[in-house]
Amino acid sequence: MLAAVVLVAGLFLLIWAAVVLVRALPGWRRLLAIPPALALLWFVLFPLTVAVYATNLPPGPFGSASPATYVLTYHDVALRTADGVRLSGWYIPARNGAAVVVLPGSGSTRTAVLPQAAVLARHGYGTLLLDGRGHGLSGAHAMDFGWWGDRDIAAAVWFLTRQPGVQPGKIAVLGESMGGEQALAAMGAEPRIRAVVAEGATGMQLADHGWLPHGIDGTLQRGMEWVQYTAAGLLSGAPRSMSISGSVRAAAPRPVLIIAGAAKPDEPIAARWFQAASPTTVQLWVVPRAGHTQGLATTPRAWAAHVISFLNGALHPEPRS
Repeated sequence: MLAAVVLVAGLFLLIWAAVVLVRALPGWRRLLAIPPALALLWFVLFPLTVAVYATNLPPGPFGSASPATYVLTYHDVALRTADGVRLSGWYIPARNGAAVVVLPGSGSTRTAVLPQAAVLARHGYGTLLLDGRGHGLSGAHAMDFGWWGDRDIAAAVWFLTRQPGVQPGKIAVLGESMGGEQALAAMGAEPRIRAVVAEGATGMQLADHGWLPHGIDGTLQRGMEWVQYTAAGLLSGAPRSMSISGSVRAAAPRPVLIIAGAAKPDEPIAARWFQAASPTTVQLWVVPRAGHTQGLATTPRAWAAHVISFLNGALHPEPRS
């Protein structure tokens, strides 16, 4: 927090100094200050503001919904990561021998993924809905680029391996937005994850953004993101995960399903770039007319059919009783 305060103060002083400098220039010479001012805005002020926000986001409202809202039996659970952070979640017991960790996006809590979890649970899958660190009722500070995901997911997978009715080798992760990016990045280093479903994933570090255009627009974007992610790393101390492309290659032959919203042009482009890293193991479904993480809301029957068919094929669960 102190680092964030110092950074904000530094940004204020930088803006103030720029304003004083421009005002000191006579007449038409002020026009000469426009290019440096734009560069300052794009490469300093904007990325540092995003970095401060992403590493100092307070927990959002938790809400009142629970699995009981969907007439599902569940337990409140708490687990600890390898670095001692307490994570909070709900667990719906398995009825088919397999289980799935369900992760929300940045700034969200487990209540945001209740609809997706309900689909899994109704098909017999054990379902662990988890608040990431700094979100909901979990401890520690949020890092909304998702860089603590490896540790949080490892703790969730370990929890599932100890649950009655969950058979070895039958654990998957389903994530929405940042949760999907965390799942993709974690699977390369966590062999107990047998499959991943990721919806709305576009990347959480510069190494994930090879899909950006290669002209001047892409160059400017990469420069801004380098400052943004470097500052976020310094402010949070969070370790960066493996790149998504590297992770899906390392995880092969374990399968991946990426779901992209057709109404969000960047999502199909990013998804195809991730798929190119391991074409034989990464499946892609672009949902017509869907916005960001809106596949289930847009086409509920098709979403359930795609996801359950994929998980059934990946985990080979026992028939429902």
